[in-house]
Amino acid sequence: MNLATNYLGLDLNCPLVLSASPLTRQVANFRRIEDAGFGAVVMHSLFEEEINEEGRMLDAILTEGADSFGEATTFIPEYMVAPASVDHYLEHLEAAVTAVDIPVIASLNGTSKGGWVDYAERIEIAGAKALELNLYHVPADPDLDGADVEANYLDLVNAVCQATKLPVAVKISPFLSAPANFCKKLTDAGAKGVVLFNRFYQPDINLESLEVVPNLKFSTSEELRLPLRWTALLSGRIPADIALTGGVHNGSDLIKSLICGATVAMMTSEILMHGLSRAEDVLDELRSWMSEHDYDSVNQLRGAMRSDHVGDPSVYERANYLKVLGSYSN
Repeated sequence: MNLATNYLGLDLNCPLVLSASPLTRQVANFRRIEDAGFGAVVMHSLFEEEINEEGRMLDAILTEGADSFGEATTFIPEYMVAPASVDHYLEHLEAAVTAVDIPVIASLNGTSKGGWVDYAERIEIAGAKALELNLYHVPADPDLDGADVEANYLDLVNAVCQATKLPVAVKISPFLSAPANFCKKLTDAGAKGVVLFNRFYQPDINLESLEVVPNLKFSTSEELRLPLRWTALLSGRIPADIALTGGVHNGSDLIKSLICGATVAMMTSEILMHGLSRAEDVLDELRSWMSEHDYDSVNQLRGAMRSDHVGDPSVYERANYLKVLGSYSN
């Protein structure tokens, strides 16, 4: 079976990609990820907050003592230890790229230009094969309308794409008023791929301490339906590769992703719960299904069930609402 695919112009030996996870914080794990059979790996994200904090602390160091007299013994500031997270990320990325043959995709997470343009250039120099922009913003300001939110996103994507020769994929939220149109505009801004979708971690409330607390839960296969539907709707209608993420846990999930038109499917929760060996199990399920259904390659089966390839495309749209409700019997 030929499982090879091409994502963002990169040749991958299979369509299963490890998305950003804590596993990539250790260089040794990149070799384990490659040995497990993944076609590519997305490195953990460099966050906008980390970039901003580095700039804030550098500014504090450079301006400390600016109003002091030259004769003052305290004129020379006590240098704080600036956060090494940004430089460490780039060094870690360079070491990871050197350690494996599969493509390593860097990740930036945020919503404003900040230092993103500069770091996109530095990420390219460090050897990343592509860049994933993770647009994570909660537009809670009631005076900020949807058009402005999307315009800010597009401005950011365009600036990054202009600053680097790396192929850029944009990981978006499902909570957009017109996802199809926005994805098309992303390609106009220079993006080569879209990642469906960003998974938001909703906070919880501790009723004893009355504190807002983090609430981390792994995904399940049930979550696959939303990105699966939009993958089927967008495949063949936008000039970009589609990566499906969120809810990919087994071979069936991977197969559904591909036949709906995804170029690759990304997995993390299943690996964190059950280990890297699950990747080979999932790929074996894909091979068995392809053999049973007489497919010789991933490229041959891709998109077989996208919206314009099925007998009734409306099942992916509003008509499906009526069919689901009508199918229930007490």
